[in-house]
Amino acid sequence: MKQSLEKLGFGQLRFADHANSAKEQCINEQFDLIVCSFNLNKHQDGYQLYEELRIKQLIKSSTGFIFISAETSGSLVHSVLELQPDDFLVKPFTAQELKIRIERILKRKRDLQTVYNFIDDGNDSKALKYISAALNKNNNYSPILLRLKGDALLRLNRNQEAKDFFKSVLDIQKFAWAKVGLVEALIENNEHILAQRMLKTMLERNETRLIALDLLGRLEIKLNQFELAQEFLSQAADIAPLNIMRQKSLSNVSLINHDYEKSYLTQKDIASYAKYSIHDSPDIYLNAARAGIDFALTTDQTDQIQRISRQTNQYINDLKKQFPNNVNQAQIDVLNARLHYLKDEHQKAKRLIEQLDEDDTQIRSVDGALDKAKAFHELGFHQKAQNLFAQIITHCQRHPSVSDTTYLRYIQQQQSERRDIKMGPKELNNHAVNQFNRGQLNTALEAFTQAFRVMPRNQSIALNLLQCLFDSTKQQGGDSFNMGLAKKCYALLSKAKLPADQAQRLNKILHKAKDMQLDIQAD
Repeated sequence: MKQSLEKLGFGQLRFADHANSAKEQCINEQFDLIVCSFNLNKHQDGYQLYEELRIKQLIKSSTGFIFISAETSGSLVHSVLELQPDDFLVKPFTAQELKIRIERILKRKRDLQTVYNFIDDGNDSKALKYISAALNKNNNYSPILLRLKGDALLRLNRNQEAKDFFKSVLDIQKFAWAKVGLVEALIENNEHILAQRMLKTMLERNETRLIALDLLGRLEIKLNQFELAQEFLSQAADIAPLNIMRQKSLSNVSLINHDYEKSYLTQKDIASYAKYSIHDSPDIYLNAARAGIDFALTTDQTDQIQRISRQTNQYINDLKKQFPNNVNQAQIDVLNARLHYLKDEHQKAKRLIEQLDEDDTQIRSVDGALDKAKAFHELGFHQKAQNLFAQIITHCQRHPSVSDTTYLRYIQQQQSERRDIKMGPKELNNHAVNQFNRGQLNTALEAFTQAFRVMPRNQSIALNLLQCLFDSTKQQGGDSFNMGLAKKCYALLSKAKLPADQAQRLNKILHKAKDMQLDIQAD
């Protein structure tokens, strides 16, 4: 590549054989253009390098960036295009083709350097003045300047002006970026219905489907429609899985929805894709382990619990290898205590928790403090758990940058649920089953209802609760049947692939419902 560029007449060339070398050179020198391969062999790949260069502002907006790759999988291509490089070249390509692309980018960056400098300096007001003057001269770069103007208006929170601007652009030509900009302005203006309508039409086009899913996810979070938000973000993550910030948002939404399996799978993806990237940190491994325990505590499949336990230990080992000098022992102790609790080794779990420094009340990690609060609750230290939940919430409210609003809402949800429900998920279900078998239907119904509240995706609990609802109504008579709760249970069970014995139980319940003239299958 270097020799080809020299033959084409390009000078002042630098070569980096791995990402760290590239970053060092970008710190010491300002480049006009970077040509970057995806496969860099050692640690960071090209996607992770480009993402870090942009986040750390090691390259300027006036630096051209061409991404090259022999790999053309949809997940890679969509992930790279989301970062908006100046060009994406698929191998193999000719030297002449590369020359044409480079010269075109260099000319554009040179001609627009002034406006790029204003943007890099955070001076969007001056950038707007420059763009307006350039557009009045019937500039050859009008589409690019128009896009830069729209982006600057959004950054300045001039949302009504941005909305009118994007509409005027769309009246001339239906640029995809202008549609996206208009939707972002509408969302900021709280014009949610119109934004949703536009986004749903954008879902139908391949070029705008990913950004439409992403924006719909963010919009539904804003509207507290977390089930819909999870659905949209999950689809977006499937298309472009390398976007770690979206994966974190998906995990947080899944937690609010009590979908601990989805949260765990998402945290596993984060641990895989974030390795060596700018997002790599001890929390990546700790959070994957924590998500595994949360999921294991809400499933009744023994083989799955054993598999998750092994994976959790692996994440702890990976953490120690990746960050050998990092001090995380207290957080690892909490994780091990929760693992002991998961295996019904309660005394071992309590000993680990009790030896933690009680005087250390400083919250260094919100995730770690939350895990500790969960451990306190599970092991019966309910007041300690509630005190810590309150402390975490206060900390997040005082320091908004440490957690997003979705995660804070999940912490508040956990505080409320664990205040109302003293038992852990496993004990709660076991208690409910014991009471049901003893004929204590009212007590069993209350316990199953609580269990379903914290594990609304556990089909065994849904089936037990549904049966208990019918049996207690039959025993007591009257109008005590909770139709809303019964429909929620049935909605879950009707979509699940039930084992033969559970499917048989559900059919019996449906016959019982028919005899009692209760239609739980209706919408």
